[in-house]
Amino acid sequence: MSIDTLQRFLLDELDIRGAVVRLGPLWQRIVAGRSYAPPVAALLGEMCATTLFIADALKQPGRITFQLRGSGPVSLLVVDCDERLNLRAMAHAAADVAPGTAPQLLGDGQLMLSLDLPNLRQPYQSIVPMQGDSIAEIFEHYLGLSEQLPSRLFLAASAEGAAGIFLQKLPNADARDADGWNRVESLATTIRDDELLGLPCDELLTRLFSQEVVRVFPERQVLHECSEDWDKVRTMLRSLGREEVDAVLREHGEVLIRDDLANRDYRFDAAAVEALFGETPPTLH
Repeated sequence: MSIDTLQRFLLDELDIRGAVVRLGPLWQRIVAGRSYAPPVAALLGEMCATTLFIADALKQPGRITFQLRGSGPVSLLVVDCDERLNLRAMAHAAADVAPGTAPQLLGDGQLMLSLDLPNLRQPYQSIVPMQGDSIAEIFEHYLGLSEQLPSRLFLAASAEGAAGIFLQKLPNADARDADGWNRVESLATTIRDDELLGLPCDELLTRLFSQEVVRVFPERQVLHECSEDWDKVRTMLRSLGREEVDAVLREHGEVLIRDDLANRDYRFDAAAVEALFGETPPTLH
């Protein structure tokens, strides 16, 4: 298994499916320059891996976005991903965050899903309370409600990478092997963070399920493409109106628009603001 990929697998004789995600350089680009405290980056990395598992099920063009909003020192985690596995992510948190469980870091809050598909007149949204002591448990609870299939997530993240393994019990699992799910679940609990982050997919699956028949599918590349969208930013500024934009320009000497998901700034000086509301084509900065 290459880095920055997702690879699905099936335990053929047990009717249990799964996937493995390993992120390396791509994860480092997502957090570059953001100065997230290690506990914040760990939560975000685990949420990135989880979102990829769920977005992998998209069979048509679309985008899935998860938000965890809470009252704790980590007030917001956002991850979105499209059907191509193009991943973006961001966090809002205090500058200095001590290690803790997800409830200690996030506080009371909620998990919100937004699903945007071409055939929907507006994005579908679902909101559930956060339940669980970790990102894995929060999303296991969500998947139990949304898909009504037992699911397990085993996640790890560091400054260098993020990774995870996903398991889901399919409807015929008990008929195939009454003890299969319990056996596989118990084996998966033995995985260590360093193995999740370091072992190639085939070695990881052999390490866990050496006595099972495992069918591995071709890996999918995960992307992190965040193209500039100056037209969208200009449209947003025009909707605010000249008076409000000029007020920001007078106070700060420039108008700065921060796109947190793309980790990009859009800057407008006086000439660019004049062009924005005048006839002169705007200048990029």
